[in-house]
Amino acid sequence: MKQKVKVIPITFVFPFILVTTLFALWGFANDITNPMVAAFKDILLISNFESSLVQFAFYGGYCFMAIPAALFIKRFNYKKGILVGLSLYALGCFLFLPAGMMLTFWTFLVAYFIMTCGLAFLETTSNPYILFMGPEETATQRLNFSQAFNPMGSLTGMLIAREMILARLNPATETERHLLSETNPDAFEVIQKADLDVVSGPYLVLGLVVLAFFVVFFFSKLPTEKRKNDDSKSSNSLAIAKRLFKNKRYIFSVIAQAFYVGVQIMVWTFIIQYADNELGMSKVYAQNYNMIAMITFVSSRFICTFLLKYIKPSKLLLALAMGGIMFTSGAIFIKGMTGLYCLVAISACMSLMFPTIYGIALRGLGDDAKLGSAGLICAIGGGCLMPPLQGLLMDKAHWFSSLSSVRVSFVLPLICFIVIATYSIVINWLKSEE
Repeated sequence: MKQKVKVIPITFVFPFILVTTLFALWGFANDITNPMVAAFKDILLISNFESSLVQFAFYGGYCFMAIPAALFIKRFNYKKGILVGLSLYALGCFLFLPAGMMLTFWTFLVAYFIMTCGLAFLETTSNPYILFMGPEETATQRLNFSQAFNPMGSLTGMLIAREMILARLNPATETERHLLSETNPDAFEVIQKADLDVVSGPYLVLGLVVLAFFVVFFFSKLPTEKRKNDDSKSSNSLAIAKRLFKNKRYIFSVIAQAFYVGVQIMVWTFIIQYADNELGMSKVYAQNYNMIAMITFVSSRFICTFLLKYIKPSKLLLALAMGGIMFTSGAIFIKGMTGLYCLVAISACMSLMFPTIYGIALRGLGDDAKLGSAGLICAIGGGCLMPPLQGLLMDKAHWFSSLSSVRVSFVLPLICFIVIATYSIVINWLKSEE
């Protein structure tokens, strides 16, 4: 009788649990930050495009640091990569203190950028590290399991954003703030300072938590992979890059991942604006629908991870992409609460996409997976570019008589799902996951 292959071998259980906690840690950072786009818009009286630069800075750190992070862990090891990532993460959090004192938007953007340089290190390191912790044939399932804890951190971040930030901001509306800035600038600055202190507080606490994780990892013994000679063909970065660029499955996966991250960030960032503009909800109440979307995402992640035992990754990915197309179309063309429910339901379709695309891309790459992982983390740049484009559409798309600019802006997520559906068809045709 053929022995059943374990998803997580017993020797890797402790390091697997420890590294999996990082998935929740960066999920927290992602989703305490998404509602800040709406918060900064009111606090600083800026446009949708300008406020969405929060996401540009946040995900720009991934693009900037992913390749250096991959080269670092290739030169050293996974544990040192994690420690550098936690250090930068904590530093970015602590920079919120001077940013709040300076009352300038760009200082917050710098803090977000440095924070996510750390997150780039963590993701570039942790994803291939999880793949390393067991047999290759169960790698995708193992990564999906770890990724299932990412939205738990995200849900916690959403809750903190709602209770500790959005609910504690000054209740003055955007119109009232504009009027006060013109009639009594000093009073307006007092409100701004108080609101920015509210925003900064949770990030400072987060910085302390991240430092605690740094200490735990520093003193923990983690497994290291067998290293090859640095002058070998497999360790030459240029040779690895050439092999990756010739790998159609990998290149298609990087493109698909960019569009997936873009759609994820756009949907979760602008649920608040959708509920506010289309249904007149307060930002605090609208955040509840963001949380419902995340609960839906978490539930679907566990269900889809189970389904991977019976369905090929690319086929399940196609089914979810088609669902995403359907629900995004509903959010665009259906008014009222039904449109909002469609927007929330999109999260069920996104649940499996990131780890599945990631696992398909890196399958069979061996040591090339370190640099290959960096390309996939660079693809998170989709979250850097697409939210500002959607924000620009919200500011400018007033040409449609029957659709509001907010609903028109969700054409961008619709295009992203079409790209992902096409990718899954191509991958299934290539039989790359076999």
